[in-house]
Amino acid sequence: MEPTKGKIAYVSRSEIFSAGHRLFSKDLTEEENANMFGKCSTVNGHGHNYKVRVTLRGPVHPVTGMVFNLAILKDLMTECIMDVFDHKNINMDVPHFRDTVSTTENIVLFIWNQLNRRIPADLLYEVRVQSNEKNIVTYRGENDPVQSQLE
Repeated sequence: MEPTKGKIAYVSRSEIFSAGHRLFSKDLTEEENANMFGKCSTVNGHGHNYKVRVTLRGPVHPVTGMVFNLAILKDLMTECIMDVFDHKNINMDVPHFRDTVSTTENIVLFIWNQLNRRIPADLLYEVRVQSNEKNIVTYRGENDPVQSQLE
């Protein structure tokens, strides 16, 4: 038996991007936005150094010894995350967020969807976005057993 046969591994890659945004909903008044989002709703916005970790889960290939080529993952993360968000105003420069509140929850969903279109089926396991030292949002897709229980 080959040492990798049937073995599942998790591989992750991280990036950091800097971006500004304003938390607000067009469906709320300025007062309601201020009450909901506090100082994060100020008209000129604020910024973060976001940390993103993408984790893939899959079998270790018996010939290459890899779940997925990390050089390819790096390129995909550059295209789907860094080129989209780094040094941008999320509300103004990312079309999706012109009508979607730029919470970390919505950012992690957006990143998941972008990567999920480009990574082979069932390899994308988790996307984690940390907006500061204390706040982290993780998404594992629609097939996550916890996610399925919430629907």
